[in-house]
Amino acid sequence: MIFDPPLIPATLIRRYKRFLFDAKLDTGELITGSCPNTGSMRGLTEPGSKCFLTLHSTATRKYAYALELVASDNTLVGINTGRPNRLVEEAIDKGLIGTLGTYAIRRREQKYGNNSRIDILLEDPDKGLAYVEVKNVHFRRSEGLAEFPDSVTTRGAKHLDELGDMAEAGHRAIMVYLIQRGDVDRLSLCRDLDPAYAAAFDRAMTRGVEACAIRCNITPEQISAETMVPVEETRLNSVL
Repeated sequence: MIFDPPLIPATLIRRYKRFLFDAKLDTGELITGSCPNTGSMRGLTEPGSKCFLTLHSTATRKYAYALELVASDNTLVGINTGRPNRLVEEAIDKGLIGTLGTYAIRRREQKYGNNSRIDILLEDPDKGLAYVEVKNVHFRRSEGLAEFPDSVTTRGAKHLDELGDMAEAGHRAIMVYLIQRGDVDRLSLCRDLDPAYAAAFDRAMTRGVEACAIRCNITPEQISAETMVPVEETRLNSVL
């Protein structure tokens, strides 16, 4: 996925109210922009961090600039939660996620479960249905280890239980963690930050839900799905 128009370099001043950030462009101009990530962004809001911004030309937007990448631990990290679904579809098309690329039909944002929408629904006359839920990952505390979640996510636990329902109904149900940073080689759950989510993940695994993690390669010019990395809690339920 090529960034078009090209990203604009800047220095992060602060991120606040979840939706907003202040930054200084390389030209010296101070700007306020929108942050397309309502999560905690733990470890990615340090003032003075190098960052890259999208400039939107539409006059209907309140803020022309949007935060896209932040430099942390000597690597670029994607924070835009609007990217993961498209990047997972890219990974499916590349054949990075088992046999998911062999399904005949792909649909987005289909209703299912308890007032929820599945990110990607795959259908095939021979293989049946495959429900694919996508979560964005950018948190890292230890060398080479991505972690999810970086804060409590009740909604995420609900999605795992609904995937379990689909698996028990005889369908495939797959949890895909899309890692928007390139300096990790495995993923684990943040059991200390959200034990309820970890418990929901464990339940999902016993019910037949599959799980995998996809690492991205990120430059100021583009972001792309690169390779599958292991989920440490997954033993028998990795995606095939």
